[in-house]
Amino acid sequence: MPERRDKRRLAVPPDDQLLEMLYYLKLVRAFEERLSRWARQGKVLGGIFSGIGQEAIVVGACYGLRREDFICPLHRDLGAFLVKGVPPGRLMAQIAGKRDGLSKGKDSYLHSGDNALGIFGNTSMLGANLPVAAGIAYTFLLEEVDHVVVAFFGEGASSTGDFHEGLNFAGIHRLPIVFVCENNLYAYSVPVEKQMAVADVADRAAAYGFPGVVCNGNDLLAVHDAVGRAVARARAGEGPTLVECKTYRWHGHSEHDKAFYRTEEELLQWKSRDPIPVFQRYLQDKKVLTEQTLAGLEQRIAKEIEEAEAFAEQSPFPEGPEALEDLYAP
Repeated sequence: MPERRDKRRLAVPPDDQLLEMLYYLKLVRAFEERLSRWARQGKVLGGIFSGIGQEAIVVGACYGLRREDFICPLHRDLGAFLVKGVPPGRLMAQIAGKRDGLSKGKDSYLHSGDNALGIFGNTSMLGANLPVAAGIAYTFLLEEVDHVVVAFFGEGASSTGDFHEGLNFAGIHRLPIVFVCENNLYAYSVPVEKQMAVADVADRAAAYGFPGVVCNGNDLLAVHDAVGRAVARARAGEGPTLVECKTYRWHGHSEHDKAFYRTEEELLQWKSRDPIPVFQRYLQDKKVLTEQTLAGLEQRIAKEIEEAEAFAEQSPFPEGPEALEDLYAP
């Protein structure tokens, strides 16, 4: 059975880091909300797959990683890009298909990455990034460096062949990788009980010889603790860990999905577990967050989002001949 963490044993970061984590939670939410508005205004080239409601996972998993550590995010993990260091304006330009985006307007954000920041672009076939992530971790092993890979996937992807191949290879070679499952209960419209017969995705790690951990994906500190322990384990040469984060996406699979396959009552129940006010109240009770600090934080984020939108809108679209550039590595 997967290991389950006791909240009383969570490793709590220093106060300044807690405030920075709140900043990222709120920045990711504000960024995603602006993109939802963009989608309704027709400003997006391609789809928008909102991660609203799941912010604690990307922030908790990515905060504290080294620049040299690689992440392999999914279509719903825009927040991971921001925490890993991509400027909001550049990420927004990417989503708008502009020249100042990560891929210079050649692709949607779904497949974009930044090797300099340790971000590997995703594939459209969800789960197919896991063997690639294992390959990156295998490179770190061969180079004898203590870098770590954090690879994201959904519970639906855990029923695909790529998932099992990636985890099997990682287990055999004791790779420095952390597999983070964002279990939001629906693989598009398929509820979790219709696509797997076990209660926890983390149960599947045992078949490949490494630990599986279940945590509350709406609890920022629980995610940060579980992934942090797994990263430390990987960095020490002790092999992979599968961390399953139980959560819920507020929006449909994409902005055009009305999500009629779930009930309003279920959505309201999960909205009451919103990770942002939960963490905010924790910081206020801990006397770390004051009203003045909170107001300053929200003003800073509002300014950054406005500047990011202006940057993206002012960025030009690429010219036709630019499509033939950057086809091969230098």
